[in-house]
Amino acid sequence: MLLKHILFLCLLTLPMYVGTARAADDGFEFMDDAYSGYDDGADAFMDSNNTDITYSDSGDDNEFITDSGNTTLNDGASLINVANFDIAGIMLGMNFEDVYNLYHEHNNLYAPRKRNSLVYTIPTDWKYNLDYECRQSGVVQPNKLEKCIRSLAQNRGLLYVSEIHLERVKTGEKIDVFLTSNATDNVVYRIVYSNDVEKLEGNNPKFADQRDKRRLAFWKNVVAKYGTPNSGVDTWITSTNSYDPKMTAYYDSLDLMNLGQQATDIAAAAEQSRENFRAKPYAF
Repeated sequence: MLLKHILFLCLLTLPMYVGTARAADDGFEFMDDAYSGYDDGADAFMDSNNTDITYSDSGDDNEFITDSGNTTLNDGASLINVANFDIAGIMLGMNFEDVYNLYHEHNNLYAPRKRNSLVYTIPTDWKYNLDYECRQSGVVQPNKLEKCIRSLAQNRGLLYVSEIHLERVKTGEKIDVFLTSNATDNVVYRIVYSNDVEKLEGNNPKFADQRDKRRLAFWKNVVAKYGTPNSGVDTWITSTNSYDPKMTAYYDSLDLMNLGQQATDIAAAAEQSRENFRAKPYAF
């Protein structure tokens, strides 16, 4: 519900567009000098041989938002500043450059995964803006339209790294980092860590026994680092508001997130896209 309220307020506070009437032959064009000459050549995110990066539609911006209302604090437990938690050195609120420098330019236990370690995205609301602009300028063929949108987004600073994927091959560990758009400074709002604790090598009882012992060892290490959960048996909370930083542990993973940061980013990108929508210069 918080996200809906934020978006609703954006609509209420959005200033009405008032433009000066212009003659029909005023030479109005959608793609201005910020667009450095679209062509239908190679798209760096579709045709590049660089396997370290890829492009993905943002899809449903609410993918990770779950309006679960308030969380409950255990009896006798104290609130914990989960914003101070880190997973392998990565913290909520870190910007892309800090995370990139940590794992791409220095030796570390984790390394970028072999393919598509960086995923670039355009905020959905902005993509709709650019789609309109490109089509109004005569670019309608699907593959050319997509390249036109990405080119405009890149030139205007709308294309951003939305995901970073790291791995530690020897131990079967992975870290997936999710970042906000440039509307809110491209910072980390979610970190998901996973390992191979749950992997079963066969049906022999020894494998189930080994899995259970891995679970126990993992949990002991989690509690040693973060302390005892203060909400239920597996969650650390900053407050009883589920949109504040929190972390949940599973048998083989950790999910550290700040849903409030994600909601704020979606609202900011949506508002900015409305304010900058390049409507036709209707004259009346």
